[in-house]
Amino acid sequence: MLLNIGVSGAIVGAMKRTLLLSLGLIIGLGTAGPAAAACFADYKAKKDKPLRLHYGVIELPAAACDSRKTAAAEITKRIRGDGWKLLNVMSTFGNDGLAERKESAGAFYLRY
Repeated sequence: MLLNIGVSGAIVGAMKRTLLLSLGLIIGLGTAGPAAAACFADYKAKKDKPLRLHYGVIELPAAACDSRKTAAAEITKRIRGDGWKLLNVMSTFGNDGLAERKESAGAFYLRY
């Protein structure tokens, strides 16, 4: 009888370790996903009366990087509140393109 308790206790312990390992993997995969799916776009926008232009870099949801049209819709929605009109989505890119665009975007680097 004592032997059976030890065996079932070992099985329960193994099940707990398996469950904790699985949970750790699920949490790890969940946190790794967004970093891998970083999406940014650079764009040009304008305001009229008086005419003002700006070049900006914006972070977008991963789904918005599927096409320039989708990216344009998201950018337009965000900059419109400050009176800007989107002229052009120049490109979409990942983390690797951020540093080279920071200086050019100036005050409009990740502003929206």
